[in-house]
Amino acid sequence: MEVPLLGGTANRGRVHRVGDTVRRPLRATSTATHALLRHLEEVGFEGAPRVLGVDDAGREVLSYVPGRALTAPAPAWGLTDDALRSVGQLLRRFHDATAAFDPAPYRWSHPAPAPFDGRGIAHNDPNLDNVVFRAGRAVALIDFDLAAPGSPVWDVAAAARLWAPLRDPVDTTDVRRGRELERARILLDAYGLDDAGRAAFVQALRDSHAWMIGIVREGATHGVPGFAAYWTPEAAARQERAMAWLDRNADALDEALRAP
Repeated sequence: MEVPLLGGTANRGRVHRVGDTVRRPLRATSTATHALLRHLEEVGFEGAPRVLGVDDAGREVLSYVPGRALTAPAPAWGLTDDALRSVGQLLRRFHDATAAFDPAPYRWSHPAPAPFDGRGIAHNDPNLDNVVFRAGRAVALIDFDLAAPGSPVWDVAAAARLWAPLRDPVDTTDVRRGRELERARILLDAYGLDDAGRAAFVQALRDSHAWMIGIVREGATHGVPGFAAYWTPEAAARQERAMAWLDRNADALDEALRAP
């Protein structure tokens, strides 16, 4: 029996659980993603699915990661500061595990732009529904479709934007509202971002936001169903408010997130 898995945008309605496996569409960059996942398995990183092959329908077969991702509406336990700390710690373990991986032989979908295209691998989409929790702690990342070369601060900025969240508070309707800077600091401290990363964080944050908007807008323009459904005039307005909020609060962010 195939059970649809909720969450996601680009592959919405096309990801299914079959027993202890997950079946997902193959992509032009699947070879790269599978090489990355196999590397993570080889180095003993437990926080990612394993590549199991391709099924008779031509879909990639991955191991199912038990636990719960934060699909909307996010449960209260997933919005606690302790849950946020565990996200930062998980992201750090992921970056440490990928430090020795060579991405050069592979084709990637959306590598980070300069100056964040240096050594490292970014998950690139550490959204709430792409992090698996068990017992209130983040234990695994899923949905590596956008994984690509990128510096650690690029990924940390994306995570902070989504989890703090760093956007106009008018668009946050849960307990995180009004705690944007405080929660961003919690995430960066839990990750252990160094001084150089903190100095580059605000630029990475703005660039990451614009980069992701471009991917979604392009997908909607080309008729990708999930992106087309998401990219409504209201969604576009929310993203404009988020960018304006980042511009207004750039100095406050820089000050609040400096290392002690």
